[in-house]
Amino acid sequence: MKANTKRQFLITAAALMALSQGAYSQEYPTKPVRLIDPYAPGGSTSVVSQSLSKKFQEFTGQPMVVDHKAGAASNIGADLVAKAPADGYTLLVAASSLAINPSLYKNMPFDPLKDLTAISILIRTPNVLAVSPALPVKSVAELIAHAKANPGKLNYGSSGNGATNHMAMELFKSMAKVDIQHVPYKGGGEAMAALLGGQVQVLFNPASTLAPQDKAGRLRMLAVGSNGRVKGLNLPTVSESGLPGFQSEVWFGLFAPARTPAQTISKLNSLTNRILKDPGFARILNDAGLEPLGGTAEEMNRLLQTDTIRWAEVVKTSGVKID
Repeated sequence: MKANTKRQFLITAAALMALSQGAYSQEYPTKPVRLIDPYAPGGSTSVVSQSLSKKFQEFTGQPMVVDHKAGAASNIGADLVAKAPADGYTLLVAASSLAINPSLYKNMPFDPLKDLTAISILIRTPNVLAVSPALPVKSVAELIAHAKANPGKLNYGSSGNGATNHMAMELFKSMAKVDIQHVPYKGGGEAMAALLGGQVQVLFNPASTLAPQDKAGRLRMLAVGSNGRVKGLNLPTVSESGLPGFQSEVWFGLFAPARTPAQTISKLNSLTNRILKDPGFARILNDAGLEPLGGTAEEMNRLLQTDTIRWAEVVKTSGVKID
C-alpha cells in the first residue's frame, strides 16, 4: 500500500471510529438501566436511588429500575456491578462503605478502585449520634460516662458489618475507650427499628432518618459527626463534645463497572449533574435532610481513594476484621 493511500486509509478509519463513538454516546440509553442499591429498602440510600430513577426516566425516556441487593455491607450489590457488562446499563449507588470494606474484609470479591469507575458524587451528609430516650443521657459526655459505668451492657446498631455507621461507632469506642456491643442489621431501616424498639440503645445514622423520630420524641440526637455544626440541626459536634478530631460523614456516589466507555461515563455524569440541579429532585432530598452535590467523575474517584486510605487506619485501630 502506497504511503499516501495508507495515510488516507488511517484517517478514514479514525474518522469512522470517532463517528461511531459519537453516535453511541448520543444514542445512550436505548434500553432500561438497572440501578443496584446494595442496601435494604427504608434507609437514606432508598431516598436517593428511587428519586434518581424517576428523574432518569423523566430526562431520558428510558426506565431506571432500582434493584435492592443487600448484604455484606454493600459488597453483594457492588460485586454484582463490578462483574456486570461495562456498557452503562448496570449502575451502582454506593455509600462510604465502599471505601471501608477493602480493609475490613479478608476476602473481598472485587477491588472497588480497580473494578468500578465513578460517575459522580451524589450527596454528602454527616452521621449523627442518637440514643434511646430510655437511656439517661443527654450529651456525648453523659453517654461516655454511662458506658464506662456499665461496660458491655449497652448495644449499638448498624446497617451491617463494615457499614459507615458501624465504623463510626468503632471509632467512637476507640476514642472514648468504652465497651459497647455491636448488633449488625441488614440496613439502616432495620437498625433504626431496633433503636426505636429498644433492642439497641445507641446508633449512628444520617440526620435524614433520625430527625423526624427525634422530633416525635422516639429517640434523642446528641451530636453530629462532621467537622462543623450542621445548618438546621441544633446539635454540637462529637469533636467539640469531648472527642477532638472525631469525624464521620456519609457520601453516596454513582458508579459503573470499570472499562465502561469514557463517552458513556461523560454522558452519565452530565445527566446526573442535571438531575442533581433539578428543583424537584433537590426538594425531595432536602425534605429528607439530604443535600445534592454533584461534580466530576474524577472528584468522586479521588474521594474514594482518599477515604480508602483514611478508613484503613480506623479499621486497623479498631481491630475489626471480617472473614
